[in-house]
Amino acid sequence: MRLSPGDRAAFIVAETRLAPTPHAPEICLHLADEATELWQKTEDELGEIGLPPPFWAFAWAGGQALARYILDNPETVAGKNVLDFASGSGLVAIAAAKAGAARVEACDIDAFALESMRLNAAANGVRIFPRDDLAIGADEGWDVALAGDVSYEQDMAQAVTDWLEALHRRGARVLIGDPGRTYLARDRLEQVAEYRVPVSRALEDCEIKRSSVWRFPG
Repeated sequence: MRLSPGDRAAFIVAETRLAPTPHAPEICLHLADEATELWQKTEDELGEIGLPPPFWAFAWAGGQALARYILDNPETVAGKNVLDFASGSGLVAIAAAKAGAARVEACDIDAFALESMRLNAAANGVRIFPRDDLAIGADEGWDVALAGDVSYEQDMAQAVTDWLEALHRRGARVLIGDPGRTYLARDRLEQVAEYRVPVSRALEDCEIKRSSVWRFPG
């Protein structure tokens, strides 16, 4: 049984609570209280309702760092057309909208993430445009491309980095938020900011994660 959009929204509301994001408290998200409990629930129900791991239910360190940077430096996105890739909860997209972006598209392949973005955007009084039809390598003329926590898996990280660098060379402003994942292409990037971000010990190996915002040089 696949859940309808309304059922997905009801599931998110039932399994999370609306709370300030630890490192960007200006933004409230529907977040899971207990990471392991919700994660186990999704594993148990995966075959029944088609629910992938709930990445959308947590404020990941790289996304928090990137959201903080955008809120503190609104000129980065103000008046611009922005893409937030692998948006998850929509945290970074919402930060861009709050900072004055002209239009923010938030991309994710998970239908639950798209519903989470809609709920979170409404809770924060901003408008974003969730989408699940964007392929790596596309270029729709965005002024700014944002990506948080995209360096978990080697092949994916390589493909995303190559794509984002191509957007940068075309003239887009590209910012990547990352807490030091193994496959971050540090040799191709330069750091523009660093933060100490509160995170869940159930998801990370500590309660404070040193996380940075990166860009391509030049």
